[in-house]
Amino acid sequence: MENLIEPAQCSPESISQSSVTIADFSDEILLHILSYIPSYDLVLGVSRVCRKLQILCQDKSLISHIRLHKEYRASDEAVKKLLKELSSDVQSLDASGCYWLAGSTLDVVTRCVGLVRLDVTGWRVTPARLSRLLGSLRLLRSLALDIGTGFDLQQLSSEGKTALARLSELKQTLLTPSYGVVPCCGALQSLSLYLEVAEGWHEPSAHLQLIVGQSSVPRYHNLHWFSARLAPGEVNRALLSLYLAAFSMRVPEGLTGLVVAMPGPAPPMPASEGLLTQCILSAGSAIRAFQLPQMWLDGATLRRVLGYGCPAYLNVSRCAGPGFEPLCVLLGAGCELSPLRSLNLRGKTEEEVDAEGIRTLTQSCPRLTHFNLSSTHYHHTTPEKLDGHLCGALGYLGRLRSLALPACALSQGPPVPANKPDLATKLSSESPLLGLKKNRRVGVPAYQPMLDGTGDLKEEQEGEIESFLRPLINGCPCLVELELIGTGFLSAMPRYEPAMRKDPAACPWSFQVGDAQLAALGKLRFLRRLTLAHLPGVLKGTGLVQLVLGCKDLQALSLANLGSLKTVNYTPALQEALKHCIQLREFRLEQPYFSANAAFFDALAHCRLLRRFCLVSRHGTFQHPAAVGFMQHCEDVIMFHMFTGGTLVACKTLQKTLLDGLSASRPALSVVVYPLLHEDLGNVIREMPLCHLDEITLFKTRVAEDPTVL
Repeated sequence: MENLIEPAQCSPESISQSSVTIADFSDEILLHILSYIPSYDLVLGVSRVCRKLQILCQDKSLISHIRLHKEYRASDEAVKKLLKELSSDVQSLDASGCYWLAGSTLDVVTRCVGLVRLDVTGWRVTPARLSRLLGSLRLLRSLALDIGTGFDLQQLSSEGKTALARLSELKQTLLTPSYGVVPCCGALQSLSLYLEVAEGWHEPSAHLQLIVGQSSVPRYHNLHWFSARLAPGEVNRALLSLYLAAFSMRVPEGLTGLVVAMPGPAPPMPASEGLLTQCILSAGSAIRAFQLPQMWLDGATLRRVLGYGCPAYLNVSRCAGPGFEPLCVLLGAGCELSPLRSLNLRGKTEEEVDAEGIRTLTQSCPRLTHFNLSSTHYHHTTPEKLDGHLCGALGYLGRLRSLALPACALSQGPPVPANKPDLATKLSSESPLLGLKKNRRVGVPAYQPMLDGTGDLKEEQEGEIESFLRPLINGCPCLVELELIGTGFLSAMPRYEPAMRKDPAACPWSFQVGDAQLAALGKLRFLRRLTLAHLPGVLKGTGLVQLVLGCKDLQALSLANLGSLKTVNYTPALQEALKHCIQLREFRLEQPYFSANAAFFDALAHCRLLRRFCLVSRHGTFQHPAAVGFMQHCEDVIMFHMFTGGTLVACKTLQKTLLDGLSASRPALSVVVYPLLHEDLGNVIREMPLCHLDEITLFKTRVAEDPTVL
């Protein structure tokens, strides 16, 4: 039975006789293949290969929806040619994050008169250019844009304001305190706000844009979806209160989506928040998405919302407090939980996860797709009873695609007490050199692996670790994104505040999570995105090598504070692992004492598809020639962000060398090299492209943070 499948053997004659050409594929298969090719390459390159491909490349499924997001090699000239050729066919254009394209390129969009959806987030859009754009796009119903410094709504033409009045969906990123274009959008059904005003901001004329008057107050007559995501800072919280104040003037009949995400401590609950809840309850039906800040949500409010049904997206991160356990409220609400697709139960570092409660939840939510349990603790105190382990409960989620767990959740049992003798202690006590060695220090429990004679993990320990992880691995075979973050971890990379100068202590249970657990995770064959942070039990890093060998399609990897922070013992294993990451597109590494030397960059150069790289090392160093050689060798890298302990002169020299030598061939190139502890780092961060800053440079959990399931 074991040898029923044998490898096929083909002779050269049979191969030549059965050769397959492009004409042998059906149009459906070819269209599916062509859908993975960037739009500008498809139209300007592939369509000119042959007559058949020319016809297929004109199929509406390929040219009606153009996506330029993350197409970093698209130049202004290529985008202009693309839009001119497809001007009469394009219905949807996603050009978000194309910060490198010139404003004149946006003028070509005016030719696409059939556009219904347009996303130009990341572009600098002036009122005059926006007026010309809106004046020609009479079918536009969905718009996403940035509102930057100097934007004045009064400069918008009457045609532009008329076009805004027809919009049903608006997403605007505010880089300056302003209502943006909202006051002109009287027919909005969906409003998404991203408040990104930097602390210390100052613009003399901006207060004129925030005067509360009949013409400047946002109107939400027909609103069904409202979301607001804030960057840190008091100015963003004050700006949000102005937007929410408009609800007191006109309350929508029923909101079906309410998402307000606010980092850090939230201000006292405004009166308008009660009106928002009233809008939800007045709908009389289940809401699609729900999230409120910590200080604005209590058990009674959540029960009232759940009384009409469970939403598809529910985010109650950092909301637990005395007398309010979100999981208990959710399980006790008495509503059907099967509609739930995304659930965020991220804690505040002191909450304990109830494995039985999670088991009840997973059995009630068989279609849960995104689940976040980070910043909590799970301590399995009975290693001999694996049935009650958290991994066993998570194994019921067969459709799970992304998961965030605290590092201690993969610990099989309690940490080894510091006064309990282990194998090394026993051997040293029998040594003839007894009395000449230093006594063992008593402090944070150290990771105590069971080692064989070669220094590798014993087979019985590997089997035990695999046994309690098996329900998770077998039960969630299609897991695409995994975050394993030690509770209490804080990145040294700041947003606007000074950099962290001291690393937080790790949970003692996380010392039991090391190379064996990482090796077992290598059986998640479909894993694409992986985050490992604050894992002091990773000693040699051999498990990391086995992990990437198993997860061959890994595309995004983020590592932070693994193993010993000062000695970085896993560096050789990391370099070996990088050589096997042939599909890696994004790599972020944060380690307080890391040397970015020639050996590291040589290993990183094996990642031929790498596009974005970020290194955060408070006391780290780098070698200038090695960094330059790496960037010259890897032609697809367009983001090189490095924050180390190097001098300001050394950092600026490397940055200038890379920009001068590579900007001409890489239009989207973003290079930032700066000392992490420098006092002007905040100003440097403000100048970064927001897409890179938010997606990779800043460390944060991303699982179940956005309602992407809707």
